[in-house]
Amino acid sequence: MSRHVQILATGCYVPAQVVPNAVFDERFGEPVGDWLVANVGIHERRYLSEGETTSDMVTAAARQALERAQLNPTDLDLIIVATDTPDYLSPATASAVQAKLGASRAGTFDLNAACAGWVTALNQGALTLLGDTDYRYILVAGGYAMSRFLDPNDKYTATLFADGAGAVILGAAERPGFLAGKLQALGAFHDAMGIYTGGAFRPCTPETLATYGPPKVQFVRKFPRTFNTEYWPQLIRAALDKTNHALDDVDWFLFTQINLRTIEMVMQQLGQPLAKTHWVMDKWGYTGSACLPMALDDLVVTRRGLRPGQLVVFCASGGGIALAASVWRWQQG
Repeated sequence: MSRHVQILATGCYVPAQVVPNAVFDERFGEPVGDWLVANVGIHERRYLSEGETTSDMVTAAARQALERAQLNPTDLDLIIVATDTPDYLSPATASAVQAKLGASRAGTFDLNAACAGWVTALNQGALTLLGDTDYRYILVAGGYAMSRFLDPNDKYTATLFADGAGAVILGAAERPGFLAGKLQALGAFHDAMGIYTGGAFRPCTPETLATYGPPKVQFVRKFPRTFNTEYWPQLIRAALDKTNHALDDVDWFLFTQINLRTIEMVMQQLGQPLAKTHWVMDKWGYTGSACLPMALDDLVVTRRGLRPGQLVVFCASGGGIALAASVWRWQQG
């Protein structure tokens, strides 16, 4: 009998602290909030509380997913955490999640493909289940704690980034869920946007901190404004070609939640109605590697119409510039 992979359950964690756009209107002395709503689609975002960590958020999302899948933490064979805001440079945040969950049997590793990390990890988890029968259940989570790496006086980053976590449980199954994945990157832009202090390139020495300040996310140089509208459709078509499906066969397109206007433009380019997508940046801000599993979970919870048998495409991009797509047949009831 053929072995397949399905998404068995989803989970999400949203921090309690709400940060509305009005905070930035007051901070910068101009109607930043109006611009954010009109150009990005963000009304408010969430920040984690003092003492909370990325692993705390991922653990909370994972517990919810495990409960919905009717599994125990000890059922997990592998934990993959996609994040570029880890608890530590080393060891892996996934190991902290394993300890907090009590998932004593699970192997662990982190995956950093910036904001494309969760879709990349989703593909990796599916391929692991397909290729090794020792694995039955894999947790694939995205965690984002970018509020810890913001310059509060940088209008372009402080207003955009937020915190949260999302998770799915992948399981071996008799019916197909995972159909295909596709990765791509434009590494020439690796130095355009990211957190460039704190690693081997620019260690946190007293001299470095005096010159550059603490680690913070920043836009260092420009990359094409139309990057996502150009590359997302290409990536989606390439992934669908591997499954012999057409764009019209897709029931749901879920994208990196960085800009609602970009999503609208891409759906127009694909010739698809906006009703085939779902967004959460309006209420949760931009949560990077966590935004896609958070959007998926919100789609499931709000019961907008995600039904068994429907075709779902995930499409993500992030610093690096890394891109990832994944095509799934939804099997949950």
